[in-house]
Amino acid sequence: MPVTKTAQLFATTLCLLLGTAAFAQEAAPVADAENTDTSAVGAPDGLSMGTQEPAANDGIGSTYIAETFGTWEQRCVKTEDGADPCQLYHLLKDSDGNNVAEISIFGLPKGQQAVAGATVIVPLETLLTAELSVTVDSAAARRYPFSWCSNIGCIARIGFTQGEVDSFKKGNAAKVSIVPVVAPDQKVELSVSLAGFTAGYDAVNKANGN
Repeated sequence: MPVTKTAQLFATTLCLLLGTAAFAQEAAPVADAENTDTSAVGAPDGLSMGTQEPAANDGIGSTYIAETFGTWEQRCVKTEDGADPCQLYHLLKDSDGNNVAEISIFGLPKGQQAVAGATVIVPLETLLTAELSVTVDSAAARRYPFSWCSNIGCIARIGFTQGEVDSFKKGNAAKVSIVPVVAPDQKVELSVSLAGFTAGYDAVNKANGN
């Protein structure tokens, strides 16, 4: 697969993850027409006070939830031609219910070692040298390095083999572990329910034409 295609897939993932905050915000109420009239009483003669347009949160490039599968969401990016690329998204929380990390998974074209790609975003206060580990049920953990950090967090780009995807489909729960900088001798373990993963993964691949 050309490198440019891989870059496009991960760029789409970041676009989806960056749009997470938008889902948590309520749309601002649209002002009444009488309040946005450019000829409102009190406006200086000959000066326009302007009109406020409603916020566009459903335009090209915006993200939306197409369907939910248990704790997984099929999130897509709206495109001009309607061929919206989608990802399977999961928000990871700690034992106290705090939002800690995000994972987004998508299928890759056939004929290569990795059949699926994933992007994991963790807090900036993560010890990068300890890497990120993923465990499914009682299987041995597999470690992955971080690629870079930005203002949204530190990012690991992961490739999964067919066997690993199958273990997600057959498993009951996965666990993502990271190490905080302030406590390098400890691990933060985030549980990931795999209920709904199979249906969600298949739906995303179908939507993407894989």
